[in-house]
Amino acid sequence: MKKLIFQFDTDRYPSTFDTVVAYDGGADHVIGLGLGLGDITPDNVRSLVEGTIFTRPPKEKKNTAIFVGGSDIVAGQALFKAVQSYFFSGFQVSVMLDSNGSNTTAAAAVAKLAVSGTLKGKKAVVLAGTGPVGQRAAAMLAQEGAEVTIVSRHIESAGIACLSMKERFNVDLTPAIAVDSDARGAAIQDANIVLATGAAGIELLKPEHWQNNSNLEMLADANATPPVGIGGTDMMDRGAERHGKIIWGAIGFGALKLALHRACIARLFEDNKQVLDAELIYKLAKEMA
Repeated sequence: MKKLIFQFDTDRYPSTFDTVVAYDGGADHVIGLGLGLGDITPDNVRSLVEGTIFTRPPKEKKNTAIFVGGSDIVAGQALFKAVQSYFFSGFQVSVMLDSNGSNTTAAAAVAKLAVSGTLKGKKAVVLAGTGPVGQRAAAMLAQEGAEVTIVSRHIESAGIACLSMKERFNVDLTPAIAVDSDARGAAIQDANIVLATGAAGIELLKPEHWQNNSNLEMLADANATPPVGIGGTDMMDRGAERHGKIIWGAIGFGALKLALHRACIARLFEDNKQVLDAELIYKLAKEMA
């Protein structure tokens, strides 16, 4: 019986990155990109879900799984919930949410920070934190006991992100605005931990904004496209010490992200009742880290 993953993507085209990792994680076939299953919403997903749950006998349902992706974590959360709403006793398949790497990338970054130093009681700033990775990472840091601020160019966007994570994880996050690199440098003056989750190829901080900051203990940057998000660091940094701070680059913790993503895919096929969202994915990341 072939192991099938259906990519339910909230964007028009399912992610090629997610397709590759799905195969590397053990899927025999990944259905999504070629069949145009992108642009999925809670309103049009029912028949797709029913196609996955009614086609195989109980002992073989573990070989079918659903992966919810896309660039919008709010839309992803809604779709993830809708998919599960059509499951009932004896008729369900395993399902995973990872909109734009929101869970696996965030979990890998925070897990590496957690093994590099103390998170509880620390002040953490997530720069450009309104995207899927930034929001989920902020929530994970808060759950570890950090005092977390989400920084954005638009205070309204930061506020919405904080509210969304409050509703989903019951964590209190603080929104803040910073319109340029100097403002972002000012926003991290009192921080102990900085995680940059900005768009690819955008430098959020210059070296002078962090190198002489005696409060900073750890920095991580999720951007692997030059220039990196935190100037003066390297995407290959794997817990390197620079100017008295521990640095994790995107490729540095990216090895864990990819291993974690593959492990989650493999776990989907263990049985037909796996529900992989932030909590279980972060738990697995900490074990692997």
